[in-house]
Amino acid sequence: MNKHLKRRDFLKKTSAAAMATMAMGSPLSGLLSSCQSNISIPSTADSVILLFMAGGMAHTETFDPKKHTAFRKGMHSSEVLSTFPSVPTVLDGIHFSEGLESIGKIMDRGTLIRSYVAADLGHILHTRHQYHWHTCYEPPQSVVVPHIGSWIAKELGPLNPVIPPFINIGQRFTVGEGEELKAFHSAGFLGAEFGPFLIPDPTSGLESVRPPVGMSLQRFEARNQLYENLIQDSPMGEFGSDYQKESLKRSMEQAYILLNSPEAKAFDLSQEPKESYDVYNTGRFGLGCLLAKRLVNQGARFISVTTEYEPFFGWDTHDNGHTRLKDMKKLIDAPIAQLIKDLDESGRLERTLVIVASEFSRDMLTEGRPDLKVLDQVDVPEIIEDMKNYGMHRHFTDGCSILMFGGGIKRGHVYGKTADERPCKTIEKPIKIERIHQTIYHALGIAPDTHYLIEKRPFYTTPDGHGQVEFDLLKT
Repeated sequence: MNKHLKRRDFLKKTSAAAMATMAMGSPLSGLLSSCQSNISIPSTADSVILLFMAGGMAHTETFDPKKHTAFRKGMHSSEVLSTFPSVPTVLDGIHFSEGLESIGKIMDRGTLIRSYVAADLGHILHTRHQYHWHTCYEPPQSVVVPHIGSWIAKELGPLNPVIPPFINIGQRFTVGEGEELKAFHSAGFLGAEFGPFLIPDPTSGLESVRPPVGMSLQRFEARNQLYENLIQDSPMGEFGSDYQKESLKRSMEQAYILLNSPEAKAFDLSQEPKESYDVYNTGRFGLGCLLAKRLVNQGARFISVTTEYEPFFGWDTHDNGHTRLKDMKKLIDAPIAQLIKDLDESGRLERTLVIVASEFSRDMLTEGRPDLKVLDQVDVPEIIEDMKNYGMHRHFTDGCSILMFGGGIKRGHVYGKTADERPCKTIEKPIKIERIHQTIYHALGIAPDTHYLIEKRPFYTTPDGHGQVEFDLLKT
């Protein structure tokens, strides 16, 4: 670096470069046009909470258990369908896997989908399937595709102008496949103001809405003004479209308004009564559910809470599957159940759609799906001698479970079915991501033909606008 380059000039140049990079995901002048729909849909939901089990949650070990075979040395791997015994739920004849008793007790308030079929994307990579689940588009794409939360934020706007309309809780981008994860945590061509407000750690949520420790409010205000000046002098300020600049400016203004608002207290989990806090306090995911409840109460529009994707951790069970799932169930069972109960008792569940999902399922033997197997990524011995080999370690895409609650979703309903014997694939009412997304949009009153023109080409909420509503999931 030129030693004569002044610090402020250096900041200006590096900030300009950063802003130019950010601008790549935003529409250029003249390339984005809105197409208003003439279709009017009465909404049954105002808000969405997506609870994402990142890493591949095995359906036969959670919400769709099969015959239990206990571990013993010398057992054949082909014997194993479920490594946990099943336990009854509040619904007659419906069982969950042991360790999910709390969620089982609130299933009379929601719908269990047992027939979600993940896409065939070739060699199975978590971030490719997560991209597909969150955007409804198969990667790669020629444009930066908006996250479903960004579509909702754009079409409906904030319920409370102070609270960001799209909040993402629990995912760090400094672990594992950080750059790949960032690819779908984006508003893409919709503009920066509709991107996610990121809270990697819910216990530090308050830090996301106030100046860093040691910085006065006056200094923060001065820095905010400097930042705006740097943007104006950057390539975005010089060459960006009015849409780009206004979208980025609004996103900055929104964060600044939140900082000074009473609603900022919603991010402070220490304000929660101890009895309630202790139920949710199973870890970062559980406290993320608590933060989601508090934010919905303040008018959040779309909140995503994830168990976090980090390769070979959490639900990414390439070994020690049975042992690790014991721990994962302890993380999610009480918080999810308590979230549903709290929302229901406060009257907010009726207008809040809660979804529990994962990018795909798992099996001990099949990688991919039975009729389209892909390269095995785990060596599974024919004879199991070690506990580390006891579990669902391969990726399985032909039968996954999703839970849905509130927001117009049927109560006490079961949709679809998988086979009781291997391969435990979908055999009734297969449902794919396009139908899931369009059903969510329908509940929110977003028309099925919603799209934007990008380079004079229509870009829909679901590919080519072909997503269909699954009315069997809805009350009406």
